[in-house]
Amino acid sequence: MAFIRPIRTLMIGGGKGAFIGSVHRMAMRLDGHYALVGGAFSSRIAVAQETGEELGLDPARVSSDWQALLQDEAARPPEEQAELVSIVTPNHLHVPVAVAALSAGFHVVSDKPAARDLSEALELAEAVSNARGIYALTHTYLGYPMVKEARERVRRGDLGRIRSIDVRYPQGWLSAPIENDNSKQASWRVDPALSGPAGCMGDIGTHAATLAEYISGQSIEEVCANVRTVVDGRRLDDDGAVLLRFTGGAAGVLTASQICNGEENALQIRIYGETGGLEWHQMEPQTLIYRQQGKPAQIIRAGTDQEDLSEVAKLHCRLPAGHPEGYIEAFANIYTNVAHAISGSEQSAMRDVPGIACGLAGHQFVDAVLRSSNANSAWTKVEQGGPN
Repeated sequence: MAFIRPIRTLMIGGGKGAFIGSVHRMAMRLDGHYALVGGAFSSRIAVAQETGEELGLDPARVSSDWQALLQDEAARPPEEQAELVSIVTPNHLHVPVAVAALSAGFHVVSDKPAARDLSEALELAEAVSNARGIYALTHTYLGYPMVKEARERVRRGDLGRIRSIDVRYPQGWLSAPIENDNSKQASWRVDPALSGPAGCMGDIGTHAATLAEYISGQSIEEVCANVRTVVDGRRLDDDGAVLLRFTGGAAGVLTASQICNGEENALQIRIYGETGGLEWHQMEPQTLIYRQQGKPAQIIRAGTDQEDLSEVAKLHCRLPAGHPEGYIEAFANIYTNVAHAISGSEQSAMRDVPGIACGLAGHQFVDAVLRSSNANSAWTKVEQGGPN
């Protein structure tokens, strides 16, 4: 792997006890392309300071005020300034922090979704179009090598014309009203002011939709949706199903639910074309299944030593076959690809980065899903594109 000087990084959010902040930090460290130099880890100063101390950071670069942190950083000598801001807050802060960071000349890596709602996403898209820095979203599942292999096989025509796409994302962790029991992860996700107008569909339905579009190379252009709230008293949806029509002529179905009791994180996709089909499961990420009518199913495995894999897939593997790589490595692939994009390395053309177009498409999907469901599941067009 080409050497890239560590990129000086600030983190907003991700204080002690926050799940996704520690995941981002592990992903940054894995390939050595980032150096965390400071952060506003929490709005509570004690938590922010304790987190900074645990991470061995200079107390002068640790704050509970993200705006003050960005201003202080911009005043440092250029050779000391942070270059990138990692955003790992609840959804309501994604756009304010990203817009401020981009305006100040920082690169940005944001946890998904890009915004709370479509109007905020459009505001962010405008800011990104006027910024010098790179904007990236951690759509984690796009970082898996076998997802990239599936995309390459569709691109080279192994499946022929794509006909049908079935993508599902069942979870069970919100089967009970744990937001009433001081669950930090649940409480903000079911609060429209913090999360946005969609619950389950915004949180994980967008992962499923993005995965379908990424592998198939087609955009979702029309939806027929039924979303609902199952747990009494909950203010946002926790279960839903959507019929899909794609720009390239494919049709499909997407289901997303967080009340499937006993399920863990079972994102899965099946995609079928004229001459073959592919199947991938997030909880078995090293395996891709290729099927053709009348022939035995072919099991395709990840690994740097697998001759049958595309160069793109092998570039995103770190180990030979049989040594499992998973969620952290997929997350790290996105961070590493951002580092290559910033450095302008020769590999950057093969290292795609989910950006604002991906984020905006997710919000356009959710907006159409909610409009369809509110209109008694009428077929509803998905807005396409963003600011010029």
